[in-house]
Amino acid sequence: MVERPASALKELVENAVDAGATRIAVELSAGGVERIAVADDGCGMTPDEIALALERHATSKLPHEDIDRVMTLGFRGEALPSIASVARVTIESRPPGAEGWARTVDNGAVVREGPAALPPGTRVVVEGLFARVPARRKFLRSPRAEYGACLDVVRRLALARPEIAFAVEHDGRRVLSVTAQHDRPARVAALTDRALADNAVAIDFQRDEVMLGGVAGLPTFHRGVADHQYLFVNGRPVKDRLLLGALRGAYAEMMPRDRHAVVALFLDLPADLVDVNVHPAKTEVRFRDPAMIRGMIVSGLRRALDEAGHRAVQRPSEDALAMWRPEPVTPTVFVNAQESLIGPGPTLAPSYVNERRSSFIAAPLQARAEPAWAPPPETTDHPLGVARGQVSKTYIVAEAADGLVLVDQHAAHERLVLERMRRALAGGTVASQALLLPEVVELEEPACDRLEARIGELGELGLVLERFGPCAMLVRATPALLGSADPTGLVTDLADELAAFDEALSLRERLDAIAGTMACHGSVRAGRVLAVAEMNALLREMEATPHSGQCNHGRPTWVKLAHGDIEKLFGRR
Repeated sequence: MVERPASALKELVENAVDAGATRIAVELSAGGVERIAVADDGCGMTPDEIALALERHATSKLPHEDIDRVMTLGFRGEALPSIASVARVTIESRPPGAEGWARTVDNGAVVREGPAALPPGTRVVVEGLFARVPARRKFLRSPRAEYGACLDVVRRLALARPEIAFAVEHDGRRVLSVTAQHDRPARVAALTDRALADNAVAIDFQRDEVMLGGVAGLPTFHRGVADHQYLFVNGRPVKDRLLLGALRGAYAEMMPRDRHAVVALFLDLPADLVDVNVHPAKTEVRFRDPAMIRGMIVSGLRRALDEAGHRAVQRPSEDALAMWRPEPVTPTVFVNAQESLIGPGPTLAPSYVNERRSSFIAAPLQARAEPAWAPPPETTDHPLGVARGQVSKTYIVAEAADGLVLVDQHAAHERLVLERMRRALAGGTVASQALLLPEVVELEEPACDRLEARIGELGELGLVLERFGPCAMLVRATPALLGSADPTGLVTDLADELAAFDEALSLRERLDAIAGTMACHGSVRAGRVLAVAEMNALLREMEATPHSGQCNHGRPTWVKLAHGDIEKLFGRR
């Protein structure tokens, strides 16, 4: 289907890949609207094959008439004649050891044919796309937008085929160039975001004859749009709803709902287990066992993210670093400078004290000290370092071997509580802690109805409720893991959460959302003063807990200021 320059370019590059090319060069003018040229070093075509390739309903990609085992990117063979019917197309090709040949078709009519001088391979030039079809051309977007779509097409095919070198030029400027390589993660980082290499986990999962590979960004390495999700089935770029849904399920409750993971997933399976010809543009596929594929993607991604442990994105932004700069401090002059600054000791002359009174400044001390019953642990023994203090009763300051670590105590403990609840549920039910005096929570009647319908399931989560009149619920016990949680806030939030999903779904199916709501109410709050031992215990549990690098809402729980960044702040580098 020729809808825009990008769709024509996709067909031409796929033909080059199917021809066995090791190098593919693309040239674009005006976003591909004026000119598209694709050159490859593949097997080439004879003059008869060039003529046949421009005929309707012809294809060379079914060698044994086995329609169930299509492994090439193209299939129907309609691309070249369709493009040639709405543009001027020149095909030059030469098989190894033979002479080159060229054929030009202008909007469906052959206008030139004859010998051509070129190295082995094929070169296709498309000029004036839709020039004689103004109704189609006027609906094209700006050249810049069309260029972006063309670049995305080549990028996705280059990700799928790391063994092929790709180059793209736009209006004479080189915009993409990658060499052939067999290191898939390196190719992904080169074509997407180089920071992905340090903020992703490798995927290598196999179930029976199905293999899942690629890289998946950490939950805190996310984007505002889903354009950075690259999915491939048997080397074919796809945008399949089943795969996208599995991707969202794997990252559920690990990132904000309006953010999207950065991933490149490669699914390889026997050709008879997938139908690649269910969509005109072949961007969607149909699996023989879709439930198994979805489960494999979810479990494979979660297993890899579990192994990432406490990792989170560590890339202080330039804006954040710019906030650290020397600034003047409002002077605080001591009334009795002699006593405040020097303490007990020799008495200074009054004239010296009066002279220095306005220049000595000091901020009031706000830190606290604790007895050191044992020497502090070595920073090299722990990835998140050892606690050195607390800032604003909210952030733990820790010293690691390679920098300074700041931890959001509420966000971190929220994730730890959620993971404890998950483990408890996996072993049966969550233990309850009875309230000394049951608490009455007043709600609207529909909210009470929703809670009453789920009393049994909420009991398995450790929350014991009873209906208390038409517009109230009685809380008799809360999950023991939550400690002294606020029952009113917890039940109110749960009522809102239940209203957000279909009544047909069970709490087990919405476990992460419900448990996440409970964990938020049972975690250490910002504003609570922690002892150093409590801080270190929190850091050690984070290091041993999966997904502790992000809270239940997808925000990072800790950040690191590396030694190099600190040195930059003080002008040492």
